[in-house]
Amino acid sequence: MSKNYMMKVALGEKKADLVLKNGFILNVFSERIVKADIAIVGETIVGIGEYTGEKEIDCSGKYIAPGFIDAHIHIESTMVLPMELSKMLLKSGTTTLIADPHELVNVKGGEALDFLLDATENIPLNVYIMVPSSVPATKYDTNGAGEFLAKDMEKYISHPRILGLGEVMCFLDVIHREPKALDKLSLFKNKVIDGHAPGIKEKEIQTYRLSGVDNDHECVNFEEALEKIEAGFHILIREGSGAKNLDAIVRGLVKNAVPLDRCAFCTDDRHLEDMERDGHISYCIKKAISRGMEPIKAYKMASFSAAQIYGLRDLGAVASGYKADLVILDNLEEVQTNFVIKSGQIISEDYLNTLHYEVKNEGLLHTVDFPTLNPSMLTLAKNDKNHVMEMVTEQLTTNHLIEEIPGENGVFLPNKEYNKLCVVERHGKGGNVGVAPLKGFGLLNGAIATSVSHDSHNIIVAGDNDTDIILAVEELRKTQGGYVIASGGKVIDVLPLSVGGLMSTLPCKEVQEKASTMLSFAHSLGIPEGIDPFITLSFLALPVIPSLRLLDRGLFDVDTFQPIGWNME
Repeated sequence: MSKNYMMKVALGEKKADLVLKNGFILNVFSERIVKADIAIVGETIVGIGEYTGEKEIDCSGKYIAPGFIDAHIHIESTMVLPMELSKMLLKSGTTTLIADPHELVNVKGGEALDFLLDATENIPLNVYIMVPSSVPATKYDTNGAGEFLAKDMEKYISHPRILGLGEVMCFLDVIHREPKALDKLSLFKNKVIDGHAPGIKEKEIQTYRLSGVDNDHECVNFEEALEKIEAGFHILIREGSGAKNLDAIVRGLVKNAVPLDRCAFCTDDRHLEDMERDGHISYCIKKAISRGMEPIKAYKMASFSAAQIYGLRDLGAVASGYKADLVILDNLEEVQTNFVIKSGQIISEDYLNTLHYEVKNEGLLHTVDFPTLNPSMLTLAKNDKNHVMEMVTEQLTTNHLIEEIPGENGVFLPNKEYNKLCVVERHGKGGNVGVAPLKGFGLLNGAIATSVSHDSHNIIVAGDNDTDIILAVEELRKTQGGYVIASGGKVIDVLPLSVGGLMSTLPCKEVQEKASTMLSFAHSLGIPEGIDPFITLSFLALPVIPSLRLLDRGLFDVDTFQPIGWNME
């Protein structure tokens, strides 16, 4: 529709295509709630006031908010293809994702980035992409793609849905001015650069911000968030399945009356079951309100603030000239969605059921390749004291302990208190196997394994006996990736994730139901409720989150950023 015609509608000279009548509109500019009509032509809001339309919907008593924006998400971590994910997220009001595909890119490089750009091109969500910055996450990782350098990124920088550089997890490389890291920052100097820097302080924070990094989603408490806000960072407050940081940060922001204009919400990695049960960004809004945040400020953080951070000038507000991405709500505090409009179209179940996407890239369906395991490959020497990784409830961080572990004849024997954690290289690059004691996972009489293991996505498995560990890992070869639970010498359940070993080709509902069943069974084996069995496990090989991690070549001390007992040779 021409701008001239839309201006006539705005003036009241022509009827709008659609008018939402008499709703309570959340105005993110004045932070007031205003009763008015919303006139829509095509996918654009053309006026707020009193209007007539070819179609009119009475929204009396309902609240109308801008569509919600997830400021940082890894689509791959939902385990479904983007088209399937859109069907779930739209129902809860999310209309825009800022996605970092470094999971798939670690597996297949530029081929994977091309795939995700294609898979998000014609879906009913706005999906913007951040080019992965840390592939691999560190020089110590063994991934499938090898290095993804600035020269590999150049061809993507002018793509209309590429907003900038994905989370710069190699923050020490930035602080120490490593040339490869600086080359990437330089390439994206005129775009948004996402951060990932847990635990840095004082001059490190200043240096990281000076490098051009704009935001951070790794803050675990208010004090860390405040220090980074005061250094000029935007803070993406994360509420995922493994890391739940919203409560501590929001309580501090509210108590100390810190301005919220530099904050937005993100999920990072969130399980389908959690989204189905609690919502997506809608859950962040509801939880923030319950922790004392004014409702309109929470909705603003979930929409306009995120849009501003990423330079999305036509998103995040209910106002003339903005895209008609709207959430119509029955209850403001409970974030009860009545219906959603995306690009001027009312989203219906019938419409969503017509949407499908087929994976045409065969190379992405065959990515799991490792030697056959045997018990000798899983042996760990029992010393007087060993390095032990200890879980931290509801966080991605771990504690680094040095203590006595169970065993006989100089060999570690796992039990419920000290599970055996193994990382198996699965990209056809030698099949290294790293082994370590894991405390606090609590698994008894079984093993769980997954090819989802951030960010290099080797196979990671935890269990209390070698038989089930090997059985679970070998099952992943058959399925070319996924989730597996083994117990009592049998494979109990499997969720195949054949796309890069990370995503399923199944419908969202089937993946959700299977994952839910497996999560329940995993907890029945003793894993505490405060630990998500698969998502938390998937982060235990990521050597950029403190304090101790396990890679395919052995343990890695994140605090000193050094391997323990092995080197690069």
